[in-house]
Amino acid sequence: MTDTTGNTSNGNIAVLISGTGSNLQAFIDAVASGQLQAKISLVISNNPGVAGLQRAADAGIETLCIDHRDYEHRETFDAALTNALQEHDIDLVILAGFMRILTAVFIEPYLGRLLNIHPSLLPKYPGLHTHQRALNAGDDEAGVTVHFVTAELDSGPPVMQARVAISNDDTPGTLAAKVHVVEHKTYPLVAQWFMQGRLRLTNEGASLDGEALPECGVQYPQEVSPTL
Repeated sequence: MTDTTGNTSNGNIAVLISGTGSNLQAFIDAVASGQLQAKISLVISNNPGVAGLQRAADAGIETLCIDHRDYEHRETFDAALTNALQEHDIDLVILAGFMRILTAVFIEPYLGRLLNIHPSLLPKYPGLHTHQRALNAGDDEAGVTVHFVTAELDSGPPVMQARVAISNDDTPGTLAAKVHVVEHKTYPLVAQWFMQGRLRLTNEGASLDGEALPECGVQYPQEVSPTL
């Protein structure tokens, strides 16, 4: 793992999506409000015709569809993604409901500049069907984890977690709705830390303002510093 600072040259963000783009909309809104001081320069989807591409177009953001079905191997698809991002001088890549497992071909060039949000309190429930798994286990809370992406699926160093209570009458759908609310608050905030040069990935894990973050990241909405 390389030591990669969060200092950026021009604040260009790319958002990778596969579907409706609800987290993408949170980023669009955060940029518009000034909460996130960056430019969303490119939105890429691996699925054509999804609503997230229209969200981006409506906001005046350049869009691109790179259909994974056109590529025989994951590595060649990832190479196409990498080439597209390099053409746009991207500082930070945001995975926002991007439903593809990425290989080293993509991860290595963007290591330390690649963030994901996962709908569970990692290390609990990596992978899919997180809300159903939390309900099946009888958990009393669920949530999200924003983390750096590394080679192992959903195992990169956490930056922030947000928790929601599970009610007795929750279903996977109602729990997902609760989690979406905190997703949309936490993810742009973490991206802003990166853009400010405060957040980085080191050999020891994630650090904020030069201090190593806890094993599960910062707990939202705990205040981290007055510069939030």
